[in-house]
Amino acid sequence: VSADGNVYDQPRIDCISSYLASVEKLLTEGYDVQGYFVWSLMDNFEWISGYSKRFGLIYIDFETLERIKKQSYYWYQQYIRAHTEMKK
Repeated sequence: VSADGNVYDQPRIDCISSYLASVEKLLTEGYDVQGYFVWSLMDNFEWISGYSKRFGLIYIDFETLERIKKQSYYWYQQYIRAHTEMKK
């Protein structure tokens, strides 16, 4: 969490963007892709890494249980909104 209270996670955005670009390419090539989901909505316990790795779109303060939407959350929200509009 940065000093301004936000969680900036550009590497996660880059990763998700790359995956979605691949999905879009497959769709244009005629593959029957039925869906895509992000690995984890919220930070949680991972069997290999415990609480040290944070994969979610929502940051969890494990002591207070406060939830903070990460930059990637808002990016993904806009992506979904933009692509939903295209299909209407």
